[in-house]
Amino acid sequence: MAATLNAANATGEPDGTVPVAVQPAPAIPLPPELDPGFYQPPADLVASKAPGEIIAARQVNVANAGLIPVNVDAWQVSYRSNNSRDEPIAAIATVLKPRGSAPDKLVSMQIAEDSLAAYCSPSYAVQQWSAATAVGQIVAPLEFVVAQAELQQGWGVVIPDHQGPNNAFAAGPLAGRITLDGIRAAKNFEPMRLAADTRVAMYGYSGGAIATGHAAELKQSYAPELNIVGAAEGGVPADFGPLLNIGNGQVWSGMIMGAVLGLGREYPEFADLLNRDLNPLGQVLSAIKGGLCVQYNTALLPFMNIKGLLNVPEGDPMRNPVVLDTLDKTRMGKAVPDMPMFIWQANPDELVPVGPVNTLVDTYCQDPNAQIQYTREHLGEHIATEVSGSATALLWLRDRLNGVAAAPGCSTSDDGLMALNPDGLALLGQTFGDTIASFFGKAIGVK
Repeated sequence: MAATLNAANATGEPDGTVPVAVQPAPAIPLPPELDPGFYQPPADLVASKAPGEIIAARQVNVANAGLIPVNVDAWQVSYRSNNSRDEPIAAIATVLKPRGSAPDKLVSMQIAEDSLAAYCSPSYAVQQWSAATAVGQIVAPLEFVVAQAELQQGWGVVIPDHQGPNNAFAAGPLAGRITLDGIRAAKNFEPMRLAADTRVAMYGYSGGAIATGHAAELKQSYAPELNIVGAAEGGVPADFGPLLNIGNGQVWSGMIMGAVLGLGREYPEFADLLNRDLNPLGQVLSAIKGGLCVQYNTALLPFMNIKGLLNVPEGDPMRNPVVLDTLDKTRMGKAVPDMPMFIWQANPDELVPVGPVNTLVDTYCQDPNAQIQYTREHLGEHIATEVSGSATALLWLRDRLNGVAAAPGCSTSDDGLMALNPDGLALLGQTFGDTIASFFGKAIGVK
């Protein structure tokens, strides 16, 4: 039998609307393409809600790699958000907490979806019996281990599908809004049992840092009521212009083209340019890549000359006014986050260049109120640095969630290998130990 919860407005206060039924978990989860009733509610229903207000909810069973169950309380919620033009859209998030708990801390975990098909979304990928891992979504299961480390601390966790209903990979302002409204939805969701003054943090790496960074910049104007006490982001795609220039024709160009196509899902003028000016090979690749998850999107034609696929009057697409406008809209640094930030980056990152991250930190730190702790790792690369820095980032967030004040001002440090942090190594050991124990049914985060 379905339970019910009272719908709430964007500040978490009851608004007197009809209660929303919490449906039982499906025996076999359907990918979003085959589940329009939940993932694509009627437009007029979405528009009638406030940002963060819940439209529908259901229990879910979550698992590692779609197979090994994770013993936590878990639900999916559908909620109202806004796109980058402030038009109403439906968004989805997975909300989790240790069994039977009432957390006083919440982390919004932005998983790097980095894909162009809905079946690659985190909400589908983290469910038991999901086929997402088998069909190319290899990042979400790996980063779901980080979410489990957060649950092991006793925290509540919300994982938004931050690319939105059109799977707009790399559209940061959209992802930031969906992330902030996902936090609102988690707070509005009565079964999570979160207090009104719950301390909130955000975490994301690479594609997840796109959502985290833009959410941090938008928070003060878009969701000022949220008590976000810190945000940690790494491998930060702060500016797609240099990323595209440096990555064009290199090993990661398959993924970078996926981001180019993703931007066309959110920005109509850019979509028009792609539809009009992609050459025949580009059109074929666009059609194929539009249905792939990150593994196959990245593996399809690495070392590709992406810029050479666009026949624009300017010759170099980086001089085209529509391209420049889209790059400007998605560039970080337009507002200084009103929360402490922990940023980590591989200095020799082969996918996300360090220069724009240095520039972003310098831009933030022109404001005397900025609180930025920035660490550059010199013995890493894009993937290794995520693993190396994740424990240090979680320890930093733990201090913020426990009420320990962040250091004032800005600091930049250079590190050989962040994984050698002894406290971080201890946390990694605990995380993997508890994760292995969960394979045998141990409840995560229950003391």
